[in-house]
Amino acid sequence: SGWHGDNMLEPSTNMNWFKGWKVERKDGNADGKTLIEALDAILPPSRPTDKALRLPLQDVYKIGGIGTVPVGRVETGVLKPGTVVVFAPANITTEVKSVEMHHEALTEAVPGDNVGFNVKNVSVKELRRGYVAGDSKVSPPKGAADFTAQVIVLNHPGQICNGYTPVLDCHTAHIACKFAEIKEKVDRRSGKTTEENPKFIKSGDAAIVNL
Repeated sequence: SGWHGDNMLEPSTNMNWFKGWKVERKDGNADGKTLIEALDAILPPSRPTDKALRLPLQDVYKIGGIGTVPVGRVETGVLKPGTVVVFAPANITTEVKSVEMHHEALTEAVPGDNVGFNVKNVSVKELRRGYVAGDSKVSPPKGAADFTAQVIVLNHPGQICNGYTPVLDCHTAHIACKFAEIKEKVDRRSGKTTEENPKFIKSGDAAIVNL
């Protein structure tokens, strides 16, 4: 078994019943007997570099001799030195002087990269965790007054009515939002409406809610 290292790195003679694995897909089929072959056969996902830049801030540092350095992971798009970025929802616009990952300067940061980037003329106090950086010229991020979400109540001691105010965590943002209107209850599997404008929802329910 795998406990003893069988079929991990090389085919084992102890498991004659196991004929190997195979996968069929558009990008070419693969087969093998060992775990390492299976790992090698995994195709890396394509990174969404063609979408607008979105970089939620994880932290903001002040580094002597450099200045203000926001840190975060690129979710979509590409961040390059010289880009004029805007931070939502504060609507602060500034130029990126340099981009670094693991103390190495980058010519561009792509989705999945955890980077720090130096910005001009912005103090540490103006930026905070949860803000989102985007390109000021290409589909810049904006704050939202309200939005519609599908909510599944996994576990809640009582009933949830209009006016309920939970704290939402979205990427790095941590913010209280109010259930302005519970629009409809839906079936968790099919997504079909089961009740319009319910008075409340409880554990196990799924609903479309305006927050």
